[in-house]
Parts: sequence; C-alpha cells; structure tokens
Amino acid sequence: MKLVILSVGMPRAAWAFEGCSQYEKRVEKLLPLTWETVPEARGIKNVEAVRKKEEERILQRITERDYPVLLDEAGICRSSRDFSIWLYESLQSVPGRLLLVVGGAHGVGERIKSRAAERVSLSPMTFPHELCLVLLFEQLYRAVSIRHGMRYHH
Repeated sequence: MKLVILSVGMPRAAWAFEGCSQYEKRVEKLLPLTWETVPEARGIKNVEAVRKKEEERILQRITERDYPVLLDEAGICRSSRDFSIWLYESLQSVPGRLLLVVGGAHGVGERIKSRAAERVSLSPMTFPHELCLVLLFEQLYRAVSIRHGMRYHH
C-alpha cells in the first residue's frame, strides 16, 4: 500500500507550499505518503509544447504496476466521505502505487489522460494547480481523519 502524489513542479507561492507541507505531515502520521515532482517546462512559449514536455516527464515516472489517477475537473466528484472510502479501497486493491497526478499550469496532454486508470475531480470548477495541490493534501488528511474517526471532519 503506497500513496504517491506526483505533481508538476512545487508550489512557488509560500502559502501554497506551506499548506501542502502542513497537511502532508498530518497525513504521514497515519498513512504513508510520498510527494514526487517533475520539473515544470520553462522557457517554452507554445502551450501545447509545454504540455507535451511535462507529459513526457510525468510518463517517465509512471511504472507498469502503478495505478495512476489524474486529478481532472471532468473526473468523478465524490463527497469527502466517499473519497475516503475510495482512497482506502484503492490502496488495498491496486498492485503497485496509487499515484495521484496533478498536472501543471496548462493541464496535461492526451497521453496522460489515456494512461490514467481513473480521473478524480476535487470540484467541477477550475483551480490553479498550486491551489489544487493544497486542496488535494487537505482532502487526503480529511479522508484519513474520517477513516480513523478523528474530530477533524464534522
């Protein structure tokens, strides 16, 4: 049972990085978690070329045994309780790592979308990828707290 968040870049905004770090520490106390990153594609003007470069970097990090789940506004949107159930059922059933993939500022390309075993939505709204990371880490902590009967989710 291995949970990995794979994101394009680290949050540049201090508040976003701090938020991710705080929730990551809380989650790790109850559920092993690794946060891996791939570098953002910089110095490229063409948005499609940025997506393609970042897509290549993400795909290089996904192994055959991984179960990649793409965070995508068009994915399945669950309540926090249902997300907690899904998370723990997935962790028990996947053969390798449960890989939660967060794309860069310009999203992800079609190869990532087709490689994803599932797509999960935090909201039908579009968020900056830094905020998406904070929301993901918070929801992971909420999922863990629900599972362990903690007071955080009320």
